Amino acid sequence: MEQTVAERRQPPVGRLLKQWRERRRLSQLALAIEAEISARHLSFVETGRSTPSREMVLRLAEHLEVPLRDRNQLLLAAGYAPVFSQAPLDSPELRRVLDAVRTVLRAHEPYPAVAVDRLWNLVAGNATLPLLTAGVADHLLRPPVNALRLTLHPDGLAPRIVNLAEWRGHLLGRLRRQLGLTADADLAALHDELRGYPGGTPAVELPGPGDVVVPLRLRHDDGELRLLSTVSTFGTPLDVTVQELSIESFFPADEATAAHLGRPVR
Repeated sequence: MEQTVAERRQPPVGRLLKQWRERRRLSQLALAIEAEISARHLSFVETGRSTPSREMVLRLAEHLEVPLRDRNQLLLAAGYAPVFSQAPLDSPELRRVLDAVRTVLRAHEPYPAVAVDRLWNLVAGNATLPLLTAGVADHLLRPPVNALRLTLHPDGLAPRIVNLAEWRGHLLGRLRRQLGLTADADLAALHDELRGYPGGTPAVELPGPGDVVVPLRLRHDDGELRLLSTVSTFGTPLDVTVQELSIESFFPADEATAAHLGRPVR
């Protein structure tokens, strides 16, 4: 059967595995020990002298913590069919997953919470989301809504963020770490776009007394809301879409914010 153009351009699996190993800063010996194979065998796989079995590809990908999306690409490069599904969120297969996400978001009210995909596009938000989107330009609220663009764009949330340089540095740092783990070209393009927005560069400072996390300090009415955020993901995903979902939940960082949002700090 004649190969397609995409298949001919696909790098060999050995080269891809080597790239992932180097991205994880592992030597051949270290990866071989973790995967319980010989360093010689791994060397042959990386150089193309040995064709890995499907099980070997998956074992190495597991120890390299390769995202499911890219594990499918490794399998294709090795001549095997992908094994991890990628169902749309609105598909019957993921109905329970989406229901679970919405349940978590509702349970977090009256505090804001959002669910985003791998590119930080908004999947769902709870009833308190307008607290964060108030005053944002309409063009940033047209689907797909990108949470990072909405936050850092000059027409977005940025003018309301008191500590914009600090929060911008925090978000760009998270994005760089995600990019380092995934080498995702779409994330790289998003990072380049966001870097071009105004907002300043945060000074390198030691934490002050009592500082434990970076809060989002948001101008609201005549005062200021201070919010902490946490990120949750599914612990045992077997679907690409599910693995790439994350929920960001915001909590009040002080009593005044909690009182404004309608629930006392315990």
